[in-house]
Amino acid sequence: MTGFSLTAKYAFFAFVATGVNLATQYISLSIYPGVYSLYLAIVFGTLAGLALKYVLDREYIFHYRAENRVDDMTRFILYSLMGIFTTVIFWGVEIGFDALFETDSAKYVGAMIGLSIGYTTKYHLDKRFVFQRV
Repeated sequence: MTGFSLTAKYAFFAFVATGVNLATQYISLSIYPGVYSLYLAIVFGTLAGLALKYVLDREYIFHYRAENRVDDMTRFILYSLMGIFTTVIFWGVEIGFDALFETDSAKYVGAMIGLSIGYTTKYHLDKRFVFQRV
């Protein structure tokens, strides 16, 4: 696969996972608009996007076939750990935009910018540390 087609596929999967993340946030905020609702929505959105992105990356970006369930769970845990740093970037940008501009539009723009930065960083971490055969 050429570098461009891999990048395009990864970007598309990031776009889809971002859509799932933001849709989950929107649904969460619609169900519960109370105290700490943004933070809860961010957590739910992140979990939904993470699960989808893991499966897409494992299967179609890195073509990793787990040897067994333990191997798959180990990869998912590593994948999730690599995502901690990138999630902090995402959350920080989204929360920062929300605090600076105090509009729903700004909050979601911040989320998209933060997720874009995070996904780029995450690809390189996953390639090096998660989906390498030992």
